[in-house]
Amino acid sequence: MENRKPTAEEKAFVQEHLYEDVSALALRLGRFPHLNASVVLRQVAGYQVLARKVPSWTSNPNLIFPDSLPLEQCSSEATARYKASILPASVQRIADLTGGLGVDFAFLSAGKSKALYVERRENLSQIAAENFKSLGLMQAEVLNGDGPAMLKEHFDLLFLDPARRDTKGGKVVALSDCEPDIAAIKAVLFTKAPLLLVKLSPMLDISLALKQLPETNEVHVVSVDGECKELLFLLAAENVVQEPRIFCVNLRSNAPSQLFDFTRSDEQSAVCRLAQAPQQFLYEPNASLLKAGAFSILTQAFDLHKLHPNSHLYTAETLLEDFPGRAFAIESVFPVHSKELKLHLGNLTKANITTRNFPESVAQLRKKTGLNEGGDTYLFATTLQDGKKVLIKCHKL
Repeated sequence: MENRKPTAEEKAFVQEHLYEDVSALALRLGRFPHLNASVVLRQVAGYQVLARKVPSWTSNPNLIFPDSLPLEQCSSEATARYKASILPASVQRIADLTGGLGVDFAFLSAGKSKALYVERRENLSQIAAENFKSLGLMQAEVLNGDGPAMLKEHFDLLFLDPARRDTKGGKVVALSDCEPDIAAIKAVLFTKAPLLLVKLSPMLDISLALKQLPETNEVHVVSVDGECKELLFLLAAENVVQEPRIFCVNLRSNAPSQLFDFTRSDEQSAVCRLAQAPQQFLYEPNASLLKAGAFSILTQAFDLHKLHPNSHLYTAETLLEDFPGRAFAIESVFPVHSKELKLHLGNLTKANITTRNFPESVAQLRKKTGLNEGGDTYLFATTLQDGKKVLIKCHKL
């Protein structure tokens, strides 16, 4: 596919067809022989991805796009803004050593006195340089080459998002399988900056990573609208804390962000209060809390009781507006294998089913109950503190 800037005519055509189906548009482009079809289709597809991931950039008609992979891998605007928000105030000189499309770099570098972007793929670095000019990031310096090897001066912070794909394009998770391997090169990186901000896979084992990266001062577990998207590790060359804080954030599109922070010692020392039975309200922690392992501590921080040590569902008699997750009003609780199951479900034809610490899958429960997906009713299949297997019927608040 040709990777060049669109002509003025191609740019105008793209702006007129931004939201059309790319496959259908490809069939019609034969009527416009003066337009380069690959360039036009790449631009339209790029803007459509951008509309989902980086909406504030879609109003800029001068951006150009590479092939699809860097677009698929780039951060969303929400997570990029969050990264920028956690930088210490002292950070004024930053370098992004794994540039990619440059979304993280653009938000991290805004307002900084020095900003270096490094990308080993020549074509992608050329595209990024053009886009940074279009975005008004005039302080951005773009270099093509291997990130660590390109550092000739000192910075306040280095940002790295290691590639998480093997030579066959498959996804990898372990630090040692990523490129570059942060654990292997961190000593060299610390000679160029006192702080490292590293973006890692949401599938990574946090405890294992902390053993490999003992210089970590903060861990940020970042979710967007309930889906865990990335882990951020902030490493320091000096003044390393004895135990890093773990920040759990759920960035929501149509509501304020949910935040909760703790340490592993906080979790280990917290007494988990168990419920004798479900009360008036049911609480489900967001994905960041579940990933971070904030379980027992929630019963202390929010005056809750847990249904079972392994269920990770909580209950209370009061509605907690600030709980970092979803809240439900419980309508009824009944045994899964009750002969009166149909009676308990009433005229219900569909429901949102979730299993927590339960032996049967959602598919098996749908077959047993005959319920389709959807609707306003939520069914949680779980195990209570006394070992009983139940369905909790409720509606979301």
